[in-house]
Amino acid sequence: MGIIKQLDKRTGITYVYESKAYWDKEKKQSRAKRTLIGRIDPETGEMVPTDGRHRKTAETEEKEPDYKKLYEKLQKKCEAQEILIKSLKAEIKQLKAK
Repeated sequence: MGIIKQLDKRTGITYVYESKAYWDKEKKQSRAKRTLIGRIDPETGEMVPTDGRHRKTAETEEKEPDYKKLYEKLQKKCEAQEILIKSLKAEIKQLKAK
């Protein structure tokens, strides 16, 4: 197991991989399995962990949630549920009347 740094020439970003060697029985050769760990920060030269999709992990990116948006979203959901309940009650009332 080793750590490999690889430069992407198109973007200029250096990625850091963990390489694990294993034996391929069919080809009778040693092969390597690489897993992305992170990327090198060009300013500091330190490794920044990523989740594999070129995004920072939740640990490195601490962002406070927007409570106003969350409240508004929850309020809309409650309104929709109230409308659904009223319509279902009206439908039940019609069915009982028949």
